[in-house]
Amino acid sequence: MNAQLVAALDVGGTSIKAALLDDELRQLTAVREPTAHGADGTALADQITRLVTGLTGGAAPAAVGVVVPGIVDEAAGVARYAANLGWRDVPFGAMLAERLGVPVAFGHDVSAGGLAEYRLGAARGFGNAVFMPVGTGIAAALLFDGKPYRAGGHAGEVGHMDVGHERKCSCGAVGCLEAIASAAALARRYGERTRNPVTGGEQVVDAARRGDPDAAAVLKEALDGLGRALTALTMVLAPDVFVLGGGLFGSGAFLLDPLRHWLSAHLTFQRMPELRLAELGDEAGCLGAGLLARALLP
Repeated sequence: MNAQLVAALDVGGTSIKAALLDDELRQLTAVREPTAHGADGTALADQITRLVTGLTGGAAPAAVGVVVPGIVDEAAGVARYAANLGWRDVPFGAMLAERLGVPVAFGHDVSAGGLAEYRLGAARGFGNAVFMPVGTGIAAALLFDGKPYRAGGHAGEVGHMDVGHERKCSCGAVGCLEAIASAAALARRYGERTRNPVTGGEQVVDAARRGDPDAAAVLKEALDGLGRALTALTMVLAPDVFVLGGGLFGSGAFLLDPLRHWLSAHLTFQRMPELRLAELGDEAGCLGAGLLARALLP
């Protein structure tokens, strides 16, 4: 097999995407399937081994990159906490290296997605960047001079910043951004207001586009929370650019423009950052895993 080919895997709580990438990160082959679960990580490690073997036809790739959600200590190769996978302190990097017999990079999905947007996507050419996908949950990748800041996996938990409301979050705290602005929160809040359940935040955005006043009210609350979070990050980190992604920002300017106006109106002496839509979509995690794998090569 070509010594420059790497296998990249983006693991979610529901499904896993695996791809074989060439030396320019072009996808040669890819597969998706449901994620194998188990508290000790064994089932998923065996699944990844099988997927890598299938991608390469049995030959060994030059390296493998795997990213997962939760709190990941990349330096130690340990998933400290991953609620969607049912993990606590799983030494997954070592488990994979033992099975695969090639260099393995083990990382965090949002951090890897941010690295991909920085190198290949919407944050190209900027010095410091924050990548913030808004989906079922909310997290951020912080990149300073192109290097992810991870703090042992604890950095970037912006979904649990207090943005000043009185609703309780699933984490147990009150006022969390995730409890008012995530896709799940939008759907829940809209259902509470209208007694008309919806399955996702995108439906609330679509309803607001059509002039639904309840959807517009729920969305206004979410934008206020996001604006407060971006204001705080701007004051502390002064990023050159925020790259916003996830399902909600698939609506493009409909959400981005009012958020940009909110931030501009609430900053005083601080430098106004650029706000951009993510370019890589759901490919970001896999591409980021590929970048992590390639960093292990000579």
